[in-house]
Amino acid sequence: MLSRIDLFLIHPPKTALRGAKKAGLDFIWFGVKELRACLFAGLFFLAIFCVPHSGVLGVPRYDVLLLIALAIQFTMFFTRLESLDEIKAITLFHVLGFALELFKTSSAIGSWHYPEAGWSKIGGVPLFSGFMYAAVGSYIIQCWRLFDLKIRHHPPILHAVLLSLALYANFFTHHFIGDYRGYIAAVALGMYARSTVVFTPYDRPYKMPLLVAFALIGFFIWLAENMGTFFGVWRYPNQLGAWATVHVGKWGSWTLLVMMTFTITLFLKDIKKRIHVAQ
Repeated sequence: MLSRIDLFLIHPPKTALRGAKKAGLDFIWFGVKELRACLFAGLFFLAIFCVPHSGVLGVPRYDVLLLIALAIQFTMFFTRLESLDEIKAITLFHVLGFALELFKTSSAIGSWHYPEAGWSKIGGVPLFSGFMYAAVGSYIIQCWRLFDLKIRHHPPILHAVLLSLALYANFFTHHFIGDYRGYIAAVALGMYARSTVVFTPYDRPYKMPLLVAFALIGFFIWLAENMGTFFGVWRYPNQLGAWATVHVGKWGSWTLLVMMTFTITLFLKDIKKRIHVAQ
């Protein structure tokens, strides 16, 4: 059923609409495809907001969230909404995210913490936390297919990979040798200045600067992070007494992380052919 919906979204019926009506149809179709691309992230964050602090039937909240995330992921795979290659990429996002969580929540760093008990916590980090990063990867992968994304003037893949490695390393090393995110962001601005993403909401392609797409996705992740901390799933040190908005600087960090996640998806075999590398 769901795979037929995907086919319908990707290959919609022909229309004779023109002008403002056609633009309205494109806008509606864009919204529907966005909702579909956010299926994993939407269901997962809905669970975060709906599962009570006390858990369910004696099972702690963090463990319930892990079970829900696994159920969503298996359902998407068995309904062919995600391929095996896509599952492998999403698993990599989970591992990279969980490793970052372990480091950031350690007693030596203490950037944030997970205050509740749970059976599936390792080093103080619940296993479900990796799915928050996997949700970002799932969204980007779904967008590739649903919007028939194409990239024009992408920087050389090796350069993008090296930049992503530097970014990921900086999340760890800035606690010891200084924060170089500003320099990494400046390099990214130069590398992706000419890059554009071509996307098709209904049957007409549109384009936007790739950096704008990264920033928009990062902004909505920042909003989701604010909601996650508001519901007490995790807390930053400045939120222990009373909830406060997550620092806007995290928007920039999420934007860079989206760029890194995007780079990983470039190695999926169905995506490589859609990348035009700038010469």
